[in-house]
Amino acid sequence: MAAQLTAALPSYSPATTKTAGASSAASHFLYYPSRPRNATRGVRAQVSTTETAEAAPAKPVKISKKQDEGVVTNKYRPKEPYVGRCLLNTRLTGDNAPGETWHMVFSTEGEVPYREGQSIGVIADGEDKNGKPHKLRLYSIASSALGDFGDSKTVSLCVKRLVYTNDAGELVKGVCSNFLCDLKPGSEVKITGPVGKEMLMPKDPNATIIMLATGTGIAPFRSFLWKMFFEQHDDYKFNGLAWLFLGVPTSDTLLYKEEFEKMVEIGGENFRLDFAVSREQTNAAGEKMYIQTRMAEYKEELWEMLKKDNTYVYMCGLKGMEKGIDDIMVDLAAKDGINWLDYKKQLKKAEQWNVEVY
Repeated sequence: MAAQLTAALPSYSPATTKTAGASSAASHFLYYPSRPRNATRGVRAQVSTTETAEAAPAKPVKISKKQDEGVVTNKYRPKEPYVGRCLLNTRLTGDNAPGETWHMVFSTEGEVPYREGQSIGVIADGEDKNGKPHKLRLYSIASSALGDFGDSKTVSLCVKRLVYTNDAGELVKGVCSNFLCDLKPGSEVKITGPVGKEMLMPKDPNATIIMLATGTGIAPFRSFLWKMFFEQHDDYKFNGLAWLFLGVPTSDTLLYKEEFEKMVEIGGENFRLDFAVSREQTNAAGEKMYIQTRMAEYKEELWEMLKKDNTYVYMCGLKGMEKGIDDIMVDLAAKDGINWLDYKKQLKKAEQWNVEVY
């Protein structure tokens, strides 16, 4: 697939960055090249409105994303993982954030062919208390299929360091998350997969794609949005609407904020962005601004979108947010004589409601 990368990750000041000093790819990774003007929203509008009023465009036939023969799954398994290397490890969260989240890039040399929305497994070095290798942990991929360097030879993850105090008052560190967040460039990483088809992007380039993320659940949507707005492809040009809702506790935990703001500039009417910062923002009633609280401000508009057969909802992050969204939609659907929970089942069957929560 011929494609061109037109932008890359900005530096994350004042957060920490670990890079391989001699890597030319890493230096490319830290800057935004300018996007060609002919890729702006204005030109897209001209291209998409060439039909005359008398000849309305034919309704496209839906193609199941899960039936794509090119989607690879389980190429590498725990007994024979792919061994890549860490190329870059960047702390995304600020100093005042409640916890650390890191963005990391691993080499694959093109041997782990994945699609946007898939996951990989990582096996931490060392052994468990029984002397056996650690079990793999799955992580949503945070890079497009081209990867952050645009050469289809890397894969990126977004990982929060797990540290908590248990009931006995002991400090507990998550094995895999701490292994990953502590990686230095050049370190080996055992990778399995790729896995998953639930979160694959829809085939329709004119679709409305509503993305709901909390915390590191942003990972698959970063991969979607890079393909939509930072890359040029011969066989894909996004002309629909991408609408991202990102919920976090504090502004210091707004992951990839600079990237998304750049996408707003590039995408124009094709991209909408809404943050929900629960510890710092409130709605008109004084309630904390969770992701479902922010969505409630647009509930009528969202419901109208959900009644169309080219609207796709993707949800990734904390399990509790799905119920909050159900609560919004139940009454709206009822006004139209529709049982929301039954309707949501129909959306799932049509691959229009896609959920990956934990």
